[in-house]
Amino acid sequence: MAPILLLLFFTTTVSASPASDALSVDYYKSSCPQVLDIISDVVTTKQITNPTTGAGILRLFFHDCFVSGCDASVLVSTNHFNRAERDADINLSLPGDAFDAVVRAKTALELHCPEVVSCADILAVATRDFVSMLGGPFYPILLGRKDSLSSTAASVEPNLARPNASIDHIVALFASKGFTVRELVAISGAHTVGFSHCGEYADRIFNFNEGGPLAFDSSMNPTYAQALQKACADYLKNPTIATFNDIMTPGKFDNMYYRNLLRGLGLLATDQKLAADPRTAPFVGVYAANQTAFFEDFAYTMQKLSVYGVKTGRQGEVRRRCDAFNNL
Repeated sequence: MAPILLLLFFTTTVSASPASDALSVDYYKSSCPQVLDIISDVVTTKQITNPTTGAGILRLFFHDCFVSGCDASVLVSTNHFNRAERDADINLSLPGDAFDAVVRAKTALELHCPEVVSCADILAVATRDFVSMLGGPFYPILLGRKDSLSSTAASVEPNLARPNASIDHIVALFASKGFTVRELVAISGAHTVGFSHCGEYADRIFNFNEGGPLAFDSSMNPTYAQALQKACADYLKNPTIATFNDIMTPGKFDNMYYRNLLRGLGLLATDQKLAADPRTAPFVGVYAANQTAFFEDFAYTMQKLSVYGVKTGRQGEVRRRCDAFNNL
């Protein structure tokens, strides 16, 4: 079921692993020269049809890369023998339109160059294209990833942070994967687009610290918190109710996310904590004041993330279908 979205109105190339050395921007120059155009056409059509797809793809890409590397393991469906990543509790809210965008691109590519372009490459390119289409920075993508040969739900939880996680936990999680505090804050700016379900932040706006039904997190702008309480009043009966992460410019990739944090308009607890912790707050301030600085750091971090834990050669395969391994 599609989420019920409620909008609240207010007055350089990076190498992160040895395997990435086998990647190249022109990897498909001979085998599938139209790959970028084909993915771009699918992305454009999908975004026009459903404007929330771009943000969904961005989230899907992050959830894929941070678990076992950028290897399309999150796209695999569960079967009788294995519960896959996409069915881990924290991934159940990943939007179907994001999966559909990759499937459509894969189908189009299979017609032009069968069994050549990996699902992992499609997801990486589609993410970049969606960011650019929404007004964000364009950055080069290295190609040649192989798709994973495994996908397990049990591998997800230790590698992704919950919406109420502490900054200590998030900083440590990013550091374990080779990302700095600055890169953590930069990539968090992806929340300038997209939405979150009420259940992901209900503990901030209802009975906060057991202070009563309407008690909310004091770090929130009071008017904002009260508006969210009204928007999410029936979330227990209807868990699809959601609100935009950025209430000011929800469909535009810009630095409004950081400006919102400075005004107490962060939706998720982890978002607002970035503006308060002495390790992360200086970068929030920089990006709030300078969109160019944010775009430059975001593009750099996304390039770095896009080659994290990639599989090449015999470490993976080019799936014929993105949701199933070739041996099934």
